[in-house]
Amino acid sequence: MSRAFVFPGQGAQTIGMGQALAQAYPAAKAVFEEVDEALGERLSSLIWDGDIADLTLTANAQPALMATSLAALRALEAEGVALKDAAFVAGHSLGEYSALAASGALGISDAARLLRIRGRAMQEAVPVGEGAMAAILGLDLAAVVDVALEAAQGQVCQAANDNDPSQVVVSGHKAAVERAVEIARERGAKRALLLPVSAPFHCVLMQPAAERMAEALADVALNAPRVPLVANVRAEAVSDAETIRKLLVEQVTGAVRWRESVIWMAGQGVTAFWEIGAGKALSGLIKRSAKGTETRNFGTPDDIATLKV
Repeated sequence: MSRAFVFPGQGAQTIGMGQALAQAYPAAKAVFEEVDEALGERLSSLIWDGDIADLTLTANAQPALMATSLAALRALEAEGVALKDAAFVAGHSLGEYSALAASGALGISDAARLLRIRGRAMQEAVPVGEGAMAAILGLDLAAVVDVALEAAQGQVCQAANDNDPSQVVVSGHKAAVERAVEIARERGAKRALLLPVSAPFHCVLMQPAAERMAEALADVALNAPRVPLVANVRAEAVSDAETIRKLLVEQVTGAVRWRESVIWMAGQGVTAFWEIGAGKALSGLIKRSAKGTETRNFGTPDDIATLKV
């Protein structure tokens, strides 16, 4: 069986995530300690005992989710699962940084610092209230692209996340995204709803954040991943470190091509996807994109215990 390790993105965060892993596995606890030290603060305290509104702030959620994913991976490794057991790694948006840290391309401390910068830069790129994102359910990518074009009317409205065959997220100016919601409903979408996000991610309005990330990434050591990365903006595997550095910048304004990435991996013979970290959101997207593949979730000690059954 060929498997891929996949890592969740923003929206999966919950208070308490990863705490049981840290209590059960010293290697998992060490990940949270390393992230705390890298950021110069006790992010772990916020993750485990804080307020969900604070944790959901982009600058906190991004490094917190990466830390939880890497803690889960360290727990898996303690039970005998090795990175070489994966044919590919991939992550949804910020999860791409988790995938790179998992594959040894990026140090955990560097990943934490980059995600803190990324979160702040994405939040600051567009004044609060000027941007929005909306999920369109029941229409495919081509149909949503047409909806976004009609809704733009001189503003920005783009397909930002192609998540599965019937779930596409649009991003852009708030008024344009609201128009897209109405047009999508008129065109038969099962649901079309604004998302509770603080900025319009993965569209051209994020260009100031992309420029900030280009500066930050230029100063970071990036190695070739030990397992090929299926990059969000290409939906195929890349292994060259300098190419990955460029793609991480492109990813800030580019679409997350998750559906295509899953289909590509399945086409390369992947039959099992292991979602490593908080939540189970990716597993649902994967099942709808590549029918017949197996999905498993590893975010708690109980999840990891299923390996022994």
